[in-house]
Amino acid sequence: RLVESLGYDELYSSDHIGGADPYLPLVFAAAATERISFGPLVLNNEFHQPALLARAVATADVLSGGRMILGLGTGYAASEHDAIGLELRRPKERVDRFDECVAILRDLLSEGSSHRSGTHHTIALDDLGVRPARPVPILIGGFGRRVVSIAARYADMFQFTGLVHAPDGSPTAGGFALADVEQRAAWLTEAADGRDIERSALVQTCFVGDDAPSASDLAERFELDATVVADTPFALSGSVDQIVDKLERLRERTGISHYVVREPETFAPIVDALAGR
Repeated sequence: RLVESLGYDELYSSDHIGGADPYLPLVFAAAATERISFGPLVLNNEFHQPALLARAVATADVLSGGRMILGLGTGYAASEHDAIGLELRRPKERVDRFDECVAILRDLLSEGSSHRSGTHHTIALDDLGVRPARPVPILIGGFGRRVVSIAARYADMFQFTGLVHAPDGSPTAGGFALADVEQRAAWLTEAADGRDIERSALVQTCFVGDDAPSASDLAERFELDATVVADTPFALSGSVDQIVDKLERLRERTGISHYVVREPETFAPIVDALAGR
C-alpha cells in the first residue's frame, strides 16, 4: 500500500534460496492494492520447469486481476544451486535452456498452448488449463549479448544491470559504465528489429537531497572512477532536479525509461517530479 500511495507502478520480489517464495507474497499484496503490478526480479530459470511455471504465473495473474509480470534470468549463484542439490550448468548451456524456456513461456502465457521440441525442453500441451487475464508481460534481466538477443525476440521489457556475478554469486560492478549500457542498448535495438521493448535499469544505490553524497564518495564504495558513477544509471545521488536531469539525459542516450529502486521512500520525490512527463 505504501508503494502504491507513493505513485509507483510496480512492486518486485526476488528469487533466492533462503528467501520467501517469489510469487505468493505478491498475490497477497495484490489483494491489498488496486493499481500497481507485481513480479519477481528475476526468477532463476534453473529453478523452474516452464509449463509448471506458466501455470503458477497464469494463476497469480488471474488472482491479481491481471497485474502480474514475469521476470526471468538465467541464474548464477553456485552456492544456491549446491544448497538444494542442483548442478550449476555452464553459462552456454544455461543460456541455451533459457532460450527454449522463454519461448515456451511466451506461448503458454499468450496463447495458452505450446508445441516445441528442443535440446532441453519438449512440450506438447494443447491447453494450459488456466488463462491469465491478459498476456503476461515478460521482463528479462541479464548482461551478455545472447541474453539481450533472447529479450529482443520475446520480452516486453529488458532489465539492464550494472553488476556482473561470479560463479559463487558475488557481484562486481563490471557493467556500471554508461558506455557498457549504451553497447547493450545498441545490441537490443539491432536484435529487436523494430519490436518495441521497454528498457529498465536496476538502481543499486540512491540518495536524494542537497546533502546527498558526491560521485567521488560513491566511487569509493564501488571501487570505480568518479566519472563512471556520475554518468551511470545504476547510482543516483543529488538533488531532485539533478537526478531528474540525469534520468532525462540517460533516456536520450540509452532509451531507459523505467527504473527499479530499493529505497521507495527516498526516491519518491523523483516519482513526483517525473509524473506526467
